[in-house]
Amino acid sequence: MSARHLPVRPNLEQLRHQAKDLLRQARRSDQAALAEITAQLSETLEPGAIKLSQVQHALARSYGVASWPRLVLACRLTDAIWEDDVDAICQLVAKHPQLVHEMANGNERSNWGPPLSYAANLGRDRVIRALAERGATDLEHALDRASLQGKIDTARMLHRMMGEPRPRAGCLNGPAYTLNVPGIELMLELGAQVHDEDGRLLAPVDVVLETDSRTPVAKHQILEAFFRAGVELPDTPTMALHRGRIDLLEEHLRRDPALLTRTFTHEEIYPPALGCHDEVLATQGTPLAGTTLLHMCVDYDEQEIARWLIARGMPVDAKAAVDADGFGGHTSLFGTVVSQPNFWMNYQNRPQVPKLTQLLLDHGADPNVRASLRKQLHTGYAREYDTSPHEYRAITPLAWGEQFHAKVFVSQPALQLIRERGGHD
Repeated sequence: MSARHLPVRPNLEQLRHQAKDLLRQARRSDQAALAEITAQLSETLEPGAIKLSQVQHALARSYGVASWPRLVLACRLTDAIWEDDVDAICQLVAKHPQLVHEMANGNERSNWGPPLSYAANLGRDRVIRALAERGATDLEHALDRASLQGKIDTARMLHRMMGEPRPRAGCLNGPAYTLNVPGIELMLELGAQVHDEDGRLLAPVDVVLETDSRTPVAKHQILEAFFRAGVELPDTPTMALHRGRIDLLEEHLRRDPALLTRTFTHEEIYPPALGCHDEVLATQGTPLAGTTLLHMCVDYDEQEIARWLIARGMPVDAKAAVDADGFGGHTSLFGTVVSQPNFWMNYQNRPQVPKLTQLLLDHGADPNVRASLRKQLHTGYAREYDTSPHEYRAITPLAWGEQFHAKVFVSQPALQLIRERGGHD
């Protein structure tokens, strides 16, 4: 059973240091180290008798790789692909022919795929051609990975190598998840279908709306590309926001002056008819069910629309609906503290500027408003975070961030700004 997460490009020197550190810990009778080694080797070892080779094998297994020699091969192979070193790759494959069919980094759960697909992620065309000549057959998966990563020239090359077939169903899912506009546009250009023969929706609108990426402009462009390809998008204020269409929002406001205080159900924000899912699957930040358009702007980092709403008179302290269990009632400020955009910024160690926090506070948002929230993360985060339901009663925005159980979703700059504006827990 895999207990560790193997990087896309594993570093052999770091792995060697990890093995030596684990050996030292085990020989000191560290219980966590001994438990990890025992779990991977399925045998009990005396601390003083443990060998480095045994620890290396256990470490490889903990990363989901069959053995230490296979992990060493994975490091050498992936390094060669990154470096575009075709000669080194050909030498490795000549000595280990099975490598062209196995996952490049040795972990069978890797979505980067075998060496040819792995190279497609990086746009390494020379490597792709060399591996194809040596028996690699994963061209279709490689095409998916190239389009997902936006390696358009590589994707075109792979399409030609395949005989230029119509892209298969599901080919839009990868670039939809990464919000890769060129990848989507290429697949549509090559003939990807947005409906099946019976008229059922194939275009992954749900992926675009629910992906843990948050890039508003790319989301707008992809939804518009789907619309031009024949996808019917509902004429609702929430979909207008998803599309970034202030012109459509203006029309909705003209028809419904109460729009600026209206709350929307989860199903209105994430339409089931477009394949969208329940609350746990759909959004990972501050809950969106029963919220206003301004709450949505915060979760999706729609700064331009947020400014438009406020300029039209949107109350910055408009509250979400309260459910039968008393959860809800939170303002948009809560969403600036715990949100999906925060996740990506923290995950990538990128600096954060809390522009929406400042926008709300500058327009009079109450930093000490209280609400009760309930949150459960998707099980896809279970490797690192607690995915059981959590309840937070009568908390302020500051307390929401300080108490939230997955800190990677929390914006520390937003918390600091709220403190400076008089917020407390």
